Parts: sequence; C-alpha cells; structure tokens
Amino acid sequence: MLPHDDAFAAMRPMRKISKQSIDGYWKRLMDGPARQTDKDQLADPQTIENAEGFSANIENFIGTVKLPVGVIGPLRINGLNAHGDFHVPLATTEAALVASYARGAFAATQSGGISTALLYEGVIRTPAFVFDNLFNAGLFVEWVVTNSQHLKQIAEATTRHGKLIAIEPIIDNNIVFLICRYTTGDASGQNMVTIATDALCHEIVGNCSVPIGNWYVEGNFSGDKKASFLGMVTGRGRKVSASVTLTAEVIEKTLATTAQAMLDYGRVANLGAHLSGQIGAQAHFANGLAALYIATGQDAACVAESAVGITRIEPRGDGLFCSVTLPNILVGSVGGGTSLPSQTAALNILGLKGAGNGAALAEVAAATCLCGEISIVAAMAAGHFTRAHENLARKR
Repeated sequence: MLPHDDAFAAMRPMRKISKQSIDGYWKRLMDGPARQTDKDQLADPQTIENAEGFSANIENFIGTVKLPVGVIGPLRINGLNAHGDFHVPLATTEAALVASYARGAFAATQSGGISTALLYEGVIRTPAFVFDNLFNAGLFVEWVVTNSQHLKQIAEATTRHGKLIAIEPIIDNNIVFLICRYTTGDASGQNMVTIATDALCHEIVGNCSVPIGNWYVEGNFSGDKKASFLGMVTGRGRKVSASVTLTAEVIEKTLATTAQAMLDYGRVANLGAHLSGQIGAQAHFANGLAALYIATGQDAACVAESAVGITRIEPRGDGLFCSVTLPNILVGSVGGGTSLPSQTAALNILGLKGAGNGAALAEVAAATCLCGEISIVAAMAAGHFTRAHENLARKR
C-alpha cells in the first residue's frame, strides 16, 4: 500500500486515429495481460476500416465495444414535436429491461398513444468569479447586468446555433456565479455552451472595471452530469412532459394487474422516494435513458442529471392517468456521437437523424421513460417483478 518509484513507460497520447496508432497501442497492451483475441474483439475489421471517423469523439483509440441493442415499439407518440409510431432502439446488458419497456409501450399505444410536449429548454454553464469582498461582488453584478447585451453578442459569435437567452447572477458573499442559459438548436450543446461561455468570460475579464481575483469557466453550480435541485427546479437541458391515460382493460389484459393495485403501490413508492431524499420521485428513469443515450450517441454521463423528475399516477374513471416530467433531458440529433456508424443507424431507425429532430428526440426520450414507469409499477403491484427477472435474466 506504500508508494514506490518503480520505473514505468507512459503511453504516448494520440488524438489522430490511424491503423498504425491502433496497432501501436495494442503492441503495448499485449506486453501485459491483453491477448490477440482481445484485440480481435475490439479492433475488428469494420472498426479498423472506419477508424479515422472516430477521431472527433475519442483519444488513444483502440477499438469499439459492442453492446446488445433491442428495440421497442411501435410506440405511438402524439407530441408537439414527435408525431407517429416510433421503434425505439435501446442498448443495454440488463436482461428484462427491453421486455419491460416494450410492455409499457404496448400498453400506451393500445391506449391511444403518449402525449408529449417540450416545455422549455436552456442548457446552462455557470462560471464563477472571485472578489476581495462583497462590495466588489455587487459592483461586478451591476457591470454584468449593464453590459449583458454586449456579452450576449460575444457568446453567440462562437456558434451558429447557440443563443444566450439569460445571464442570472448568484452572489455568495465575495463569489459570484453567473447562470448562463442557452438554447442549442438540435445539438445537446455541452461543448457549444462551454466555448461560448469561455468567450464571454474572457470579455468580462478584459473589460470589467471591478478587480477580479480569480475566475473559472464552470463553478460547479450548473449541475453538469450530477443530480441537483437547480436542475430539478429550473432544468438544465430540455424539459419534457409526457402522459397517457390507460384504460382498465389494458391494465388488466396487458399489464396483468388492476388500476387500484397500481395506485396502492404508487402511494408506497412515492413515500419511499420522499423519505429517502430522492430529487424528484420516479422509479427508474435512468434505465431507459442510459439505454437510449448509448444507442443514439448521446453523452451517457448526462444520465446522472437527466434521470431526475416526477412520475404521477392518478385515477381517471376506471383507468389511470400516468405522466412523467423530466426537466433535464440532454439529447441531440446532431453533434457528439450521433454521427458514429452504429449510432447513426439507431437514429435512422427512429427517423430522427440530423437537423430538425432534437426536440422530437427529447420527447421520445420522455415517452420511453413513461413506458418504463408504467411497466415497473404494474410489475411491482402484481408481484411479478422478481419472477420476470428470474425468467428473463437468471433462468433464460
């Protein structure tokens, strides 16, 4: 457990990918425990053929990982942006997940489909500025407010699609956080808002008359890739709500339970969420989001913040009104990993590849989460949850 000074040879970092760079890494790896069979799995011929296409997405590239991809659907969505019957690809290694979401999708489509609406969008970056005292922090905020239109122009000059829609100062004595909120077009926009905010910060530092002790492009206030109350209340990506009213017949025949049983379980689950201090109250948004994000080339780490929100189940006649609201869906139909070969194929299956589809993809994400909530609540209410996992995972 003690530190030691044994010699080691660092790997040379490589950003530009070629067959030679891949072979170089594998030569080094196979001096250790890795074997040729491992290389054959990760650096397969198709991966090698398309290797240069991964250069914008990764460094020190050695190959690609293959994950099982299942599909659910048709999932009928009656949304402001997503319209029609969708087949949703989900990449996961968890047996029973796709079956569960598929059951929820079948129940929702049988009941006329899921209504969805993108309610709000605003990807945020929160730079922090440090001053000697509270007085200077206040003068700084005054300067920022006075020059906000100019700062908006500076930030937007870095991007064709991003728009800075708000700068909201938060003061904690001598430290000021600026909540810089952007719309990002069809992209998820994480890198877009970082570059724009960095330009804004340099403009502030170069021109502000108030002495700035230090500054950081992100002060860890935004909730980037972590669950936060700020994200829950104001949202950090795209805020989407989705709902469906299930008929009693669908609940009994498709979900193998009753509306009352689902309501009874829902009350207990809601109490459990509150007592345990969850941010929001939901069953398993992360399952569906992670599988969809990986399949379609999203930043999978954003599931940490995207998987907060609220699930509601309420009586409607002899059926059930079921809804989800997710304030932090971070997805894009362009940029990031969406242009990689497998992820392009998954977006093509959805019919949502490319410009003009970002909002629709966010609504599909919320509708998919609703399918998962319906199915798991029904399984818990009927006492089928464990049996399903035994049959589909352990005993299959």
